[in-house]
Amino acid sequence: MGVISYKCPNCGGELVFDPAGQNYKCEYCGSVISQEEFQAMERQAGRGTEHAGADRHRGTPSGTETSRGTERADAETAVVYHCPSCGAEIVTDSTTAASFCYYCHSPVVLSGRLSGKYLPDFVVPFSIDREQAERMFLDFVHSKKFIPKSFFSRQQLEKFSGVYFPYWVYECSMNGRMQAQGTNLRIWRSGDLEYTETKYYRIIREGEMECRNISKNALQKANQTLAQGVLPFDMRWKKEFQMGYLSGFFAEKRDVEQESLKEEIAKEVRQYGRQMLRDTISGYSGVSVENCDLRTLSEHWSYVLLPVWTMTCRGRNGKLYYFSMNGQNGAVYGELPVDYKKVGLLSFFVFLVVLLLFLAGGYLL
Repeated sequence: MGVISYKCPNCGGELVFDPAGQNYKCEYCGSVISQEEFQAMERQAGRGTEHAGADRHRGTPSGTETSRGTERADAETAVVYHCPSCGAEIVTDSTTAASFCYYCHSPVVLSGRLSGKYLPDFVVPFSIDREQAERMFLDFVHSKKFIPKSFFSRQQLEKFSGVYFPYWVYECSMNGRMQAQGTNLRIWRSGDLEYTETKYYRIIREGEMECRNISKNALQKANQTLAQGVLPFDMRWKKEFQMGYLSGFFAEKRDVEQESLKEEIAKEVRQYGRQMLRDTISGYSGVSVENCDLRTLSEHWSYVLLPVWTMTCRGRNGKLYYFSMNGQNGAVYGELPVDYKKVGLLSFFVFLVVLLLFLAGGYLL
């Protein structure tokens, strides 16, 4: 397996992707490499940007180090590789595609994990860097009154990780036809009599519709609620996949195939199409749908890596809490721990205030 560490052409330090500038930055000498310069380095070494399905990593790019040292499976999901910077032996699970060396902390990309049929079509790069993510996280938790202080300590913030999670993105166009019956009621009185008039209408709606950017988590070990909770992402900013985007972040390879998602997505698309047609009907007292026929005209699947900031925290009760943030727009999702001592103190304070008011009221009476 190719283990890649992108090197600065000026000092040889590690290059990492910088979300703020959407370019590459050397953590040692501070050099900034633009996307154009980075791609030129790739082309010079014979690493093109072919479409998905081809192996883009046959050569070794200028300004990178590649190690093809011994790789062995120590367990069903564990793989051992060697860091190209210090030679240390590192262990990852079977889906990890980008990580850091535990010893020298160099960012490394396991190119073999994202090649062939596992080569992503697109990537949405991180737009929020670590400093911004930490600041947004602190703003969020400080607004919560009963969060344990340990949850936003410096030690806990160090667990904040930027991860590219794999998703399947589905799009389709379809033709739909709906038949329904509409009713309008008119009620009036004349003398002592009340009259009701009911008119019935035959309603037909027909047209073509498009479903865009239906995203589904493609990693079994990911927390499903969190993986879906950070959606949606703005796919207008997606880029053709390049390994360089992963440098400085963690990344996961998919282990869920599109076949297992087809039934779920088909149901979602049918519900969406039915609702779209139903929403075009208005002006009636009541509507009863009699028939709805939807036919898919074309469909397209894309394998995309999406940016997520994640954190885990184990509460005093032993429960593991998950927190995630959309790495593009900062939307947060997750269950946060509760400091029951703070809850107890507040309850006692409220009780004390109520008791004093009650006693004061009784004294005045």
